[in-house]
Amino acid sequence: MPAARSLSPVALILVLLLSAAPVTAAPEGMEYTDDAALSEVSEGRGVFLVDIGSPDKLALYLNLIPGTYQRLEKQGVDPDFVLVFIGPSVKHLTKPSDSLADLEHGEALQRIRQGIDKLQSLEDVRLEVCNVALEVMDVAPERLLPGMKIVSDGFISVIGYQEQGYHLVPVY
Repeated sequence: MPAARSLSPVALILVLLLSAAPVTAAPEGMEYTDDAALSEVSEGRGVFLVDIGSPDKLALYLNLIPGTYQRLEKQGVDPDFVLVFIGPSVKHLTKPSDSLADLEHGEALQRIRQGIDKLQSLEDVRLEVCNVALEVMDVAPERLLPGMKIVSDGFISVIGYQEQGYHLVPVY
């Protein structure tokens, strides 16, 4: 008789997640709001600290953040966002090339570029890239996508924005 195999922790988590009750949308005609959180709020100032090494995960978040911006607007709050890219995320903010990364992660990198384009099309969204991360990750500044502003140190940028009243939104 073959020995029983146990599930790895990752497989167990996947099984539990997939077997959980599905999340349902709001009933037709009803919309969810953030009334309690946005009570007496007129401006949503957020500094997003983006530190994601996975191109697929980075693409996901870069394409979700514009929706957050739009949902704030829809609820009467003026969004003002700064995204500060640090760590391995900077490797994926580059122009298309024939590199191994582009060949291996081409679809995800294309979705990252689409997310960056969406963010750049919004008013009051700034995209900053940490020069320390560029140096550590060996990314040449000229390879960055257009519209990305290089700052000396992403941590300093986040500290400065928080001092100006921006609220930290960690994106890992």
